[in-house]
Amino acid sequence: MTTQAEPHAPLGAVAGVRGWLGSWTASVRETLDKPLTPYYLLVGASGLLLAIGLMEVLSASSVSAFKAYGNSYHWFIRQVIWVAIGLPVAVLVIRVPHHVVRRFAWLAIVVSLALIAATQSPLGVTVNGNRNWLSLGGPFQIQPAEVAKFSLILWISHIYARKDRLLGDWRHVMVPVVPMVATIVGLVVVLGGDLGTGLVLFAITLGLLWVAGAPMKFFVAAASTAGVVCLTLAATSPVRMARLTSFANPFEDFSGTGYQAGHGILGIASGGIFGKGIGASQQKWGTLPYPHTDFIFAVLGEELGLVGTLLVLSLFLAIAYAGIRIALQAQDPFVRYMAAGITVWLTVQMIINIGMVLALLPVIGIPLPLVSYGGSSLVPELVGIGLLVSFARHEPGAAQALQLRRRRRSRAPGATAKAR
Repeated sequence: MTTQAEPHAPLGAVAGVRGWLGSWTASVRETLDKPLTPYYLLVGASGLLLAIGLMEVLSASSVSAFKAYGNSYHWFIRQVIWVAIGLPVAVLVIRVPHHVVRRFAWLAIVVSLALIAATQSPLGVTVNGNRNWLSLGGPFQIQPAEVAKFSLILWISHIYARKDRLLGDWRHVMVPVVPMVATIVGLVVVLGGDLGTGLVLFAITLGLLWVAGAPMKFFVAAASTAGVVCLTLAATSPVRMARLTSFANPFEDFSGTGYQAGHGILGIASGGIFGKGIGASQQKWGTLPYPHTDFIFAVLGEELGLVGTLLVLSLFLAIAYAGIRIALQAQDPFVRYMAAGITVWLTVQMIINIGMVLALLPVIGIPLPLVSYGGSSLVPELVGIGLLVSFARHEPGAAQALQLRRRRRSRAPGATAKAR
């Protein structure tokens, strides 16, 4: 009897595992389908990324800050100040009605154009060969192209929402969006020399054009044109050409063009599964350029290991899922385009930054959203996250669920005792 039952034991174990996986999958789906899931994902994931970013900025910048300023907390304190500025603005955006936000669309795009153009004036500052910074007096500088990313999404979303019923005609899809984008990208790339930011602006526009229903032949033409422009710009700049040709094998010219990418790979590889520990990075001691900005993911991987990098990727995927769900379920065209644009912006920038660190893409100077040092990028990103949270609060069923939670809290015994 025992020998006859033994062959069926593995089948019973497999059936049990399948049953457990089925119930677990059903539970995950039920959780994801809840009205407040995007709200909690956005608040939780962005909050964790911001905390990880502050921690890694402190660690990655401590050595270079001490060498330059005699204070290991110099860059960290400035990042905290930017967070203190960005968070209240994000909270304000969450509370402001969406139609009020739309009123600033034209003002935002005009101001962004003016600021980008001002970088070519005496107020402009050249950093690493690119004249794309603007001095505000003293040590305060901003990069207008970072602000233009959010302004462009806001403006295009306003235009497409107003013309939503006319977007079946490709001419309404293209005009006036494509000429405006061409102007901004031209100023950023040709005059400012910032090819990386230009590519991000281009990707944001393509994402919104796809949501608006642009014909497929346009994307083929746009991709071909962008490829030719990028190769032309790279051919006219020895630095860009060196980055373009060395990223595939940075160790071939490890002491030259592959220096930054090579040390980024070494940092990631040396972290192992669990990392060396917070603050224990070796690459930040002068061998890795810009460890707290463009290559902060390398320091993060070295200190937190594979577990830390996968956590960061999971948090970005959570934000992307929430943004896509908001865009798909939105009844308001402005919310649909705005949510899609912000999601494309943050996701594409994350992919480019991590691709640079892993030597899968050329080094083009793109920060990691919510993690890298820099107020010019952090504050607009926080505003974008704030808008997504606001949209999530107004999803079908989300507002009612929030009101129900507040009523339950007010009826709780502890709340009643405090009221007395």
